[in-house]
Amino acid sequence: MLHFSTIKRTAATGVLLGAMACAAQSARPGGSVGANSQTIDPRIAAALQQISAQRIQANIEKLVSFGTRSTISAQDPASIAAGHGIGAAREWIKSEFERYSKDCGGCLEVKTDEFTEEPKERIPQATVITNVYAVLKGADAANAKRIVLVTGHYDSRNSDTLDVNGDAPGANDDGSGTAVSLECARVLSKMKFPATIVFLTVAGEEQGLNGSRHFAQLVKEKLAKEEGWDLEAVLNNDIVGGDKSAEQDHSVVRVFSEGVPVAATEQDIRRIRGLGGESDSGSRELARYIADVGRTYDAGVKPILVFRLDRYRRGGDHYAFNGQGFAAVRFTEYREDFHHQHQNVRTENGIEYGDLPKFVDYEYVAHVARLNAATLASLAAAPAPPANVHILTKDLENDSTLTWEASPGGLATEYEVLWRATTSPEWEHAQNMGATRTTLKLSKDNVIFAVRAVDHAGHRSLPVVPVPER
Repeated sequence: MLHFSTIKRTAATGVLLGAMACAAQSARPGGSVGANSQTIDPRIAAALQQISAQRIQANIEKLVSFGTRSTISAQDPASIAAGHGIGAAREWIKSEFERYSKDCGGCLEVKTDEFTEEPKERIPQATVITNVYAVLKGADAANAKRIVLVTGHYDSRNSDTLDVNGDAPGANDDGSGTAVSLECARVLSKMKFPATIVFLTVAGEEQGLNGSRHFAQLVKEKLAKEEGWDLEAVLNNDIVGGDKSAEQDHSVVRVFSEGVPVAATEQDIRRIRGLGGESDSGSRELARYIADVGRTYDAGVKPILVFRLDRYRRGGDHYAFNGQGFAAVRFTEYREDFHHQHQNVRTENGIEYGDLPKFVDYEYVAHVARLNAATLASLAAAPAPPANVHILTKDLENDSTLTWEASPGGLATEYEVLWRATTSPEWEHAQNMGATRTTLKLSKDNVIFAVRAVDHAGHRSLPVVPVPER
């Protein structure tokens, strides 16, 4: 296994002197030592090779074959039998998850989240909306309630959001994201992880994030309370088809993440402002984790971190999870072609409109699926993040003392303290720790700290930024 360590430590506790003094100098803006990366797990690396562009293409073309997947389109038995409309798409997705489960000996719990959305601006009459998902339950009892989730929306639309009959192929928006969830489920269901992975497809996105909003509320208000779900991360894939426009960059994918959490309380916001923590939400730490995974595993596409909630005048299903306080990000291709989104299929003045399969780069979607799968697997294999991370602020001093409680679940064998300059987008430095308290010869006024848990194989948790303790 490869382990990209940059600073070694032999003592478990105490004040760091010589090496840390040098690191403190390079921690100033402009210097860099480099934070530890994820350790390559051969099982994960092998699984990524099983992701198939051909299967992704077949799945997207199947989704397009339903004509329209408008949330308010037909879902009666006759339409389902005829293979037309949102109901037929729903049943096919469910059957795919069930097929994957059969192939792995029943390892997936295939479920639906069905509810009725009352009339509103884009829903003219009460409409049943159904989310379809598969659960790969964690193999470790102490960690199985930790959840990481991947999602895409399977509904589509054309120029008129209320058109229930006209073709709305939705190959890229969001057949591509649905295909990512499906392919991740097919490949990762062959493996076992300590934590649980949920493969979700939602409807109602084009009508106002209805499906994702209901599922996020379901997690927050029911599954967390009744089944103990601890949702650590949400990966939303929406428009990841790599549209074949001349200006497209197929080597990268954008990862959008919120800064100040939409669910933050007034007290949270005061603390964030006081500490300069506007770029250290759970979603930002998840985005940085994805970048770290992208450097560790060669998925074929590089994540570009975009530090804003979403694109101008746009929204996505990750926002519904952010609204419930969960860490969630959005994957989207580098450059969208708006002729191929939310448009009736047609040709005008030599320009082809419509979200058709021929504009999708299936190899690109496979690369994005590999990045998602690597992130899901790395998180599900890792220990839980350390608990109650604090930085002591009782005394005025230049040294920084951090404390934390052991990572729940018993998987952690050590910890890493991370830090970066306040102006740096990603973690720059790392120091291994065997204990749950350390004092660093670095001023907390000059850098931002975090702590993450590491297991015996080098799997790393999400980082946790400390809360001041007086």
